[in-house]
Amino acid sequence: MTKLRQQVADDVDQVKRDRRQAGAPLSERDLGEAVRAQVRSRVAQWAQAWSLTHPPLSGEELERVRTEVFNLIFLAGALQRVLDRPGVEDVLVDGGWMYVDSQGRPRERVRSPFSSKAQAVEWVNQMAAMSGHGERLLSYATGTVEFDLPDGSRVAATLLTDEVTIAIRRHVLEKATLADLERWGTVDMLLVSFLSAAVKAGLSIVIAGDMATGKTTLMRALGREVPAHERLATLESEPELRLNYDDPDRHAHVLAFRTREGNGERDATGQVTLADLVPVSLRYKATRVMVGEVRGNEAVAMLEAMIAGGSGSMCTLHAKAPEAVVDRLMVPLARAGLNDQASYRLISAAVDLIVYVDAIDETDRGGQVHRFVTHVWETAGRGEGGGVALSQIFAPREDTAEERAVPTRTPMTERRLRKLERKGFQRRWLFEIPHGQWRPMPGTGGAT
Repeated sequence: MTKLRQQVADDVDQVKRDRRQAGAPLSERDLGEAVRAQVRSRVAQWAQAWSLTHPPLSGEELERVRTEVFNLIFLAGALQRVLDRPGVEDVLVDGGWMYVDSQGRPRERVRSPFSSKAQAVEWVNQMAAMSGHGERLLSYATGTVEFDLPDGSRVAATLLTDEVTIAIRRHVLEKATLADLERWGTVDMLLVSFLSAAVKAGLSIVIAGDMATGKTTLMRALGREVPAHERLATLESEPELRLNYDDPDRHAHVLAFRTREGNGERDATGQVTLADLVPVSLRYKATRVMVGEVRGNEAVAMLEAMIAGGSGSMCTLHAKAPEAVVDRLMVPLARAGLNDQASYRLISAAVDLIVYVDAIDETDRGGQVHRFVTHVWETAGRGEGGGVALSQIFAPREDTAEERAVPTRTPMTERRLRKLERKGFQRRWLFEIPHGQWRPMPGTGGAT
């Protein structure tokens, strides 16, 4: 199969060269058709030679071979059958085993599609080369590599573990809007109205939560609320937001900036960090900036951009508990050299709202993963102890076990509230809908 795949790859490369020389390079759609045509031709030749020493293959068997070779060339090869399954979010190959995480289902443990370490490494390097990442392939000299599959899934592979480990993260909720998140139970209609108005009003938002709680999905949906006349810059080390693939007539003009690794393990030449990208993006007249996840020195640049013209900018932040968000944001600011008082001043001046998302995982009990907003805070200047004062606008009800956010009736800053009203939000809703508008939480584990 490897030899057959290589023959088809060589054929396709020749077609590409011929088309380029003719001044008509292959489009993405034409490339797929070219691969299929070469696969049919090569498999037919191979099957004829096979039949000289083996029983002839059936039509179904021939189609299976054609599909496998096509996948090896154009898609994700041996893993494509898994990735094609609906609801698959994450796949981890670790030596001889593969672990599959899907929406609403317990984790599956099945045999790896690779028969050897060498075959797994070959697959990684073939996919990396096809993604345009061929200058840095997986080897013992280069122990890790990251790249995108043709469908946009993100691959990270390493030889720094006992076995070859391959992690694939899929963007199954890539097209999600706030309306979709309301239907899935991440937000209710009141939060949809509030957050949509906040984005349109240009309030700067930090979205925080633990791992796999839906921070990026929520920020992606909020990004689709940015008015179409604006220009939005997304800054990421891994392309997860992918808002630049949206219909440009329906949403803001999106410039998708990516970080760049240095030329080697210890050579930072050519490296471009998230902190570097923040001022770069503003030179291209971006009215807002979205940072996929704030972890390091980019925190200072991001917050300063929020103050200096990036009104309405957003970022995500990993925080294990709602109460830890500000302290968690202080960590990268301290690493960047800011003392506590300077950090508090910067956060207070830059951030308007903090939104916290959480999750309940009931897959081990036959249920599903429920992701939802639990808190929304407004920054309210400096606190009495010198920290950041926060007003809790939405929070879980204290008199029930309900963990989803409902209005607290805490007054908002009048200036911000008027901005929300100009974008269609009614302040009376915060008092007239005290229990929110949440859909019943589905599942068999007893959550309500």
